[in-house]
Amino acid sequence: MKFENLACERIDGVLKVELNRPAKLNSLSLGLLRDLRDCAEAIQRDREVRAVLLTGTGRGFCAGADLTDPSSFPAPGQSMGQFLASRLRAEYHPVALLWTSLPVPLVVALNGVAAGAGVSLALMGDVTVAARSASLALVFAPKLGLAPDMGATYFYTRRLGEARARHAALTGTPITGEEAARIGLVAECVEDDALPERALQLARTLSEGPREAFLAVRQLTAAAGSASFAEQLEREADAQGRLGDTPDFLEGVTAFREKRAARFRAR
Repeated sequence: MKFENLACERIDGVLKVELNRPAKLNSLSLGLLRDLRDCAEAIQRDREVRAVLLTGTGRGFCAGADLTDPSSFPAPGQSMGQFLASRLRAEYHPVALLWTSLPVPLVVALNGVAAGAGVSLALMGDVTVAARSASLALVFAPKLGLAPDMGATYFYTRRLGEARARHAALTGTPITGEEAARIGLVAECVEDDALPERALQLARTLSEGPREAFLAVRQLTAAAGSASFAEQLEREADAQGRLGDTPDFLEGVTAFREKRAARFRAR
């Protein structure tokens, strides 16, 4: 996989994807958005990829939309509001939907500042690990007079609750990596120099696990916030009904009985 604005590396069953515009703090130009879309679509087709690790090059993860991108202006006769709404629907939404529905687990290594839509990208992982020096800031409203987008209100409200989500969006106050882990916005916080190894370790572990079960966990936890208890029980039963007939379950039970590590099948 070769892209102009992404650096991709295969490490066993893990595909490591780095946002690669360090001079611009990996801000989301139209080119980077399209590379992210194309990369996610390629992962859908690549049977060798069993987990994905997403991070950024340089000193920041992603500074949000690139406001200096020449394509960031409306066409003649189009208002700025019309342009922003159409750009979100045409370019940002496909990236968000594709990266939150990858056919394999996604680990995000938050290696520095995430702002604006970069926050959303950082929180799309099944597991997000932050460096201690990392921070997340929703600067849309206080700095630009806009509302958060690319799913930021979804992630913040579901993980932090309405009161904290509103405070973060209204004030733009950065949340440090350590605080983000403490309040449940991300899964873990580690020292800066430990981030690459820890994130890769997690991605490798997930790449060796039962993919169908991992995807079921993603779906069940995503649905839990809006489902009644009875509805969630039914979703769990449906998932077990599917998973109980998979080779992975048979291998897991066999390995447990034989007191050995399970060897789950490839994609």
